[in-house]
Amino acid sequence: YVPPQVRKPQETLDDKKREELGRLKKMVNGLINRLSEPNLSSISGQMEDLYMANSRKDMNETLTDILMNACVTAVAMPARLMMEHVLLVSILHHNVGIEVGAHFLEAVVKKFDEICKSDAEGKECENLLALIAHLYNFHVVHSLLIFDILKKLVSIFTEKEIELILFLLKNVGFSLRKDDALALKELITEAQRKANTAEKKLRDQTRVRFMLETMLALRNNDMRKIPGYDPEPVEKLRKLQRTLVRSSGKETQLRVSLESLLSADQVGRWWIVGSSWSGAPMINDTNNKTQQKLRIGKVSSKIMELARKQRMNTDIRRSIFCVLMTSEDFLDAFEKLLK
Repeated sequence: YVPPQVRKPQETLDDKKREELGRLKKMVNGLINRLSEPNLSSISGQMEDLYMANSRKDMNETLTDILMNACVTAVAMPARLMMEHVLLVSILHHNVGIEVGAHFLEAVVKKFDEICKSDAEGKECENLLALIAHLYNFHVVHSLLIFDILKKLVSIFTEKEIELILFLLKNVGFSLRKDDALALKELITEAQRKANTAEKKLRDQTRVRFMLETMLALRNNDMRKIPGYDPEPVEKLRKLQRTLVRSSGKETQLRVSLESLLSADQVGRWWIVGSSWSGAPMINDTNNKTQQKLRIGKVSSKIMELARKQRMNTDIRRSIFCVLMTSEDFLDAFEKLLK
């Protein structure tokens, strides 16, 4: 029961919050609508300012909603427009924090999984797959996720999946070959095996033959065999990305698997600092209140004695004290405290 005098402030707070979010949505929408390659620098700068002025959660949710509405449509989106939208996410991911890219990636992958299962007629699947491919192109996500998606598509192997495999390989095939040639070779072998054991109606299709030819061209690093393959636009935008990103791209790549992304609500988001938990899933886990002992490594008895003298009476206090006392410098202390 909520007493009437408490009810009113809550309602006004909700209205105020709604109004604030509406205003934020308008501002972000205005920036996204004007997004193009020449003004990418100024728009990413304004987005960073908005991230500084508002809560990360509100900004991530607003940005993800607006981008999903803009890019996931029933008709195929122009590749260039798609790249520019993803490049903006990539710049914010590197400059603001990895939770920006992680939030967007999770929303895209979950929507992709849902639409693939629903047998939708439109081009939503291709658009979502293009978003994931460009997140990989612009160093937001590691090739591990792309290989997971390709393996899943090869294991189902129907007409729709073959179309999606071709689409993905055309977009990121040569980058995958550069990143992990062995995994690509295994995938090609698996696809050939699947094609040979598929029913005759599917096996005789020109699309299946075309997919196998494309895969062979990738394995042999022969770009001419892939019609319409043009690495120029991506390379051009990558150059622009290098000028706008303040940190190098490799450390901020999310090395996360498809399974982890789809089960994030059950097992936590270990790829974002502070968003994971140890052990079993936390959903429906109300009885288990036991606190986990913190591992602080091997610490000398002298330090432990000091901790006792300073009245560090809980595990957390003791571990923080030991970290501060035994760290070589501030960076070492920072890393250990995060762990």
